[in-house]
Amino acid sequence: MTPHAPASVTCAETLRDSLSLLEGRFSESTVDIGNGKIVSYRSCGRGPVIVLLHGISSGAASWLQCALRLEQDAQVIAWNAPGYGRSTSLPHMQPTAADYAERLEQFLEALGITNCVLVGHSLGAMMASAYVGKGYKRASRLLLISPAQGYGSEAKRERGLKIAQERLDVLRTIGVEGMAERSPARMLSAQAGDAERAWVRWNIQWLNPVGYTQAVHMLCGDHLRAYAPRDSLGDVPATVYCGAEDVVTTPDDSRELAWNLNLPFHVIDNAGHACYIEQPGAVAAAIRHQLSGHLYKLN
Repeated sequence: MTPHAPASVTCAETLRDSLSLLEGRFSESTVDIGNGKIVSYRSCGRGPVIVLLHGISSGAASWLQCALRLEQDAQVIAWNAPGYGRSTSLPHMQPTAADYAERLEQFLEALGITNCVLVGHSLGAMMASAYVGKGYKRASRLLLISPAQGYGSEAKRERGLKIAQERLDVLRTIGVEGMAERSPARMLSAQAGDAERAWVRWNIQWLNPVGYTQAVHMLCGDHLRAYAPRDSLGDVPATVYCGAEDVVTTPDDSRELAWNLNLPFHVIDNAGHACYIEQPGAVAAAIRHQLSGHLYKLN
């Protein structure tokens, strides 16, 4: 009988395989957006465009498995937000979601993208909502996955100040490496495998403290509903999804947001907050469903 390899060995091999796929099929590029600023991103596939926005503790690479499931249907582009990867940080330390939306518009313009399905996960959902809410026109469909809603409203401002202090204290005391070790417990469900946990850790370890600090200030100083003042995100069809076992942006919170904005809501089964890592097939199917509506609108 052939003995089973230790879990740590199998996990390391899986991580090596993922990194090989990352460089071979979802490689990183940069685009100059003017004034000495660049945005880095990863891409694969051809066809109608899907743009993926990651959350506060992640990066473009984290979308690997989801992107590969979509590359036969579309051109998939995952950006590194300002201050993430090789993307230039924003010019001030306490930006709003609108500042990220403006950088996103510059990015899409530099790539010549005029129509896309825009997908935002967690803090990326705040950026995507601000993009649509500010009236930028390059997104024809919007998908908000486990959306962070922010703490910048009057009712949540005091809590936001506390959370910002706590997050930045953690960054100072245990650093990015320590954050990477503890993060899978909150990002994934209890059923997640070692490979998914390793992938979460690997992505977090590349965080840029400056970019992360700016994102913390955005999360705690702004709020998603500010970009939907009439209980609507404008004329762009949008849908909300959430992992069934998400303890960060819970299904109840996401369902309430969808109800308040008059949007459809769906649950991703057997998934925590980083549902696109834990259940990439299910999330890819949800995005593909939006893609069909995008194509119908373009035609």
